[in-house]
Order: sequence, then structure tokens, then C-alpha cells
Amino acid sequence: MITLSNVTLTYPDGASRIIAVDNVSLAVARGSVVGLSGPSGSGKSSLLAVISTLIRPDSGSVRIDDVEVTGLSLSERAELRRDHLGIVFQQSNLLPALTALEQLLVMEKLGARTPRGGASKAETRRHSRSRAMDLLAAVGVERQAHKFPAMLSGGERQRVNIARALMNDPTVLVVDEPTSSLDQARGTSILNLITRLTIEQNTATVLVTHDEQQLQRFETYYVMVDGVATRQTLAADAQQTPPPALLTTGISGIPIRIP
Repeated sequence: MITLSNVTLTYPDGASRIIAVDNVSLAVARGSVVGLSGPSGSGKSSLLAVISTLIRPDSGSVRIDDVEVTGLSLSERAELRRDHLGIVFQQSNLLPALTALEQLLVMEKLGARTPRGGASKAETRRHSRSRAMDLLAAVGVERQAHKFPAMLSGGERQRVNIARALMNDPTVLVVDEPTSSLDQARGTSILNLITRLTIEQNTATVLVTHDEQQLQRFETYYVMVDGVATRQTLAADAQQTPPPALLTTGISGIPIRIP
């Protein structure tokens, strides 16, 4: 589980400071997906950086399970990310010289997991390869295990990205605009996949999207405007209830739900 309580983050701006994240509180339980949306410059990226432990906020609490993150050193936060966080970036960042299977095996090595029960190196390698193949099968690309990124479609590359993010069995999964470069059908397939894997892998998942229809999938989501995150909850009978009015920004065209 990840919990943010009264988190504020500012950046220097000459003699003053700009508020990027303004007193935000949210909680994401394991096995659930929470959506996050908002226009460019609203503070989404800064909030993601806080959730991912890349930035320490000015004030407030950030907890991953029972660990208070804000008191950790840089090296301790790096270790926490390595062992407890999975990140799926907006654009595929697969290593071009590695096959789909090798992408996952590299992440497992970086995770530096201790072999169970004094397992030998050979046993550890077999276990890692088995887990990697299981994850590739879970995301539907096991037949592409020995193909390089250039040989995969956009949707297949994103599926490998998701499998790679899950390789070290993370507590928290952060997914940044996973469908931005995909058509609607492939985008829907990816969202279905993330939702299913969140339950199967028991992660606390934060998913960023600018698509209003995608937000409707989540029981809980947050809309950020000027650093403030407003919680939205869909009622059980949401399909019969007209959604609140939308305000569309003139520059980005991103729909924002009016609180």
C-alpha cells in the first residue's frame, strides 16, 4: 500500500518558490488501481516523482507499506525503488540490443534478490528465467520472448514494459500514460491487462491518463489542477448517472472534471 498525507512540493523560482504539489493526500491499497489525470503543468509529473520516491517533498508523509519514505537517505530510497517499485514509462524504453526475455532478466539481476533456501546460482537462474517467461505469458507475448524490440509492435513493446516492471514483485506499480501511442483497441487491451495484473500480482497501482473514458474505468481517481488533487469516486450506478460537466483546456484539449 502507498499512502500520501498532506504532501507539499515546491521548486525555487528566483526569490520565491512555485508550489507543484499542494497538500495532497491519497491512498492506494494493494490489489487496486487509482487513476490520475490533469492538464500539462498541473503537477502530475511532480506527484509521480514523489510517489516513485525520486523526489523528497518539502513536507508531509509518504509511506510504502510500513516504511516512511521521507526519512530515508538517497541510497535507501534507491534500494526501496529497486525492491518495491515498478515503473511503466509513457514511451517504451526497452534496450534495443536485448530480447524481450533478456529485458526481464536484466531487471531481476538489478533487483539483487537473495536466492531462497540457499539455492545455487544455477537454480537461481532457472527460477529467474521461469518467472520471466511466466510474466511474458501473463501479458500475452511469450511467443515473442526471443525477439528484439525492433521486431515487436507498439502494443507488444508496452506489454514487455509491463512485464519488466513486475519482474521484482513490486509493492507499488506506477504507470505513466501507457496507451498514449496506441490505438483505442490496443489501448483498451493494455488497460484490461494492467487491471488484471494489479489483482493477480497484488500491487498498489497508480495509472496516469488524460483520457476521460479511461478514467471511468476506475472506482477512484484524482484530477490535478494547479497542484491540488481532487478525489473523484464513481458510484455503483455510474452508468445510469450523467457524469459531471467537463472543462476542456484551450491549449491541450485535455478534459478536466470540475470538482
